[in-house]
Amino acid sequence: MTLDDRLQNVAIVGAAGKMGSGIGVMIAQEMAKLKLKAENKNKVYRTNLIDISETALDGLRGYMITQLTKVAEKSTVHLRKLYEERQDLIENADIIRTFVDNASSVLNFTTDLNAVKDAHLVFEAIVENDKVKTKIYRKMKKLCSPDTMFLTNTSSIPISYLDEQAGLDGRLIGYHFYNPPVVQRLVEVIAADNTVEELRKIGDELGKRLRKKLVSSCDISGFIGNGHFIRDGLYALSEVERLKSTFRYPGAIYVVNRITQDFLLRPMGIFQLIDYVGVDVFQCILRVMRTHLDDTSLRSRFVDKLVKQHVLGGQYADGSQKDGFLKYERNRPAGIYNCSKKDYFMLNDKWKKKVDAKIGSLPDGFAPWKALLINPKKEDALQSHFDKLKKMDTLGSRLAVDFLKKTKAIGEQLVNDGVAASTKNVNAVLTNGFYWLYGPINNYV
Repeated sequence: MTLDDRLQNVAIVGAAGKMGSGIGVMIAQEMAKLKLKAENKNKVYRTNLIDISETALDGLRGYMITQLTKVAEKSTVHLRKLYEERQDLIENADIIRTFVDNASSVLNFTTDLNAVKDAHLVFEAIVENDKVKTKIYRKMKKLCSPDTMFLTNTSSIPISYLDEQAGLDGRLIGYHFYNPPVVQRLVEVIAADNTVEELRKIGDELGKRLRKKLVSSCDISGFIGNGHFIRDGLYALSEVERLKSTFRYPGAIYVVNRITQDFLLRPMGIFQLIDYVGVDVFQCILRVMRTHLDDTSLRSRFVDKLVKQHVLGGQYADGSQKDGFLKYERNRPAGIYNCSKKDYFMLNDKWKKKVDAKIGSLPDGFAPWKALLINPKKEDALQSHFDKLKKMDTLGSRLAVDFLKKTKAIGEQLVNDGVAASTKNVNAVLTNGFYWLYGPINNYV
């Protein structure tokens, strides 16, 4: 069965979540384009959007229309070619509206898992819990055809484990989109030893159609992306523990977050990133990796305490940031959580100025991540920044250089452990999936 054939009927389980909704947008637009081809006009296409909550599905309807409209607005030239036989479509607005209508017509919103039974491809994007995923896959195996192929958006659970537990006989592949899927270019692809060749080829072809950057990872828990991110986060937490005697917890979190953003030239600080992913999600991935790697060091009692106090991070439906390690006002850090007081220590200019003085200044000529992102001489600017940083003798420079060394060591260990086939793959995941300006395995240290 070709990919075109399989795209006639697709199911997305967990469709109302952050990842599932984005996958739904991309599949719906591909279906709409296929439907416009002359040879397909009499075929029925269906994207089954399955979730457990009717309320969440109601919100998904609006999200799908909004996102499909944005997709159409960005591709009007291509859509004109697809609709060239429609003489009635003159204005761009007419073409956009028609495409959104066509894409919306393939959508089926339901809470009934039985909707997977006729699907040729099933995307799963539910909670990152191996027991829950296994239960769902066992149900779907009974409902689906023996030739149905499954793509899981797991970011840490070994594919071989899920496949074996559900008895899918190689019809499962890891297809880890990064958040948000509609925008993010990266897809981490994880095949188990027994993943069937047809599914491997489907993954490759689908990635090309969706214009994604595909990076392969070995089937080892955490894969490349979380294999690095989780350990990077744990190192940051260990630095907080080390610095708390000088700065107390809120100050130590502020210092490490600022070092990772400003001094290391990342799009956001490490604790902002954990908040973005979700503190509870971070904890869940730690648990999965700790179990499957049998590594007791993959744990943070600080994170456990935050989750127990319901400090979870994540995003609201409109995309705004929920409070986690940090409190946010207009999506910017305005406070730092204090576990002992179960409340946020609110930042003020006087306090920040005092802590910043202890950190020390940034290198001369400092330019933030956003400016360097569009700098045509980015590589030269990065080299200059880190050369200057290594020559400085301040708390900030020492912390930054140590962090740079640690993040490099984590990347190298992923290659040594066989998680990544090459240095190139590690760097590709961090630069494409996390928007780093440079890969962790570099010559800056």
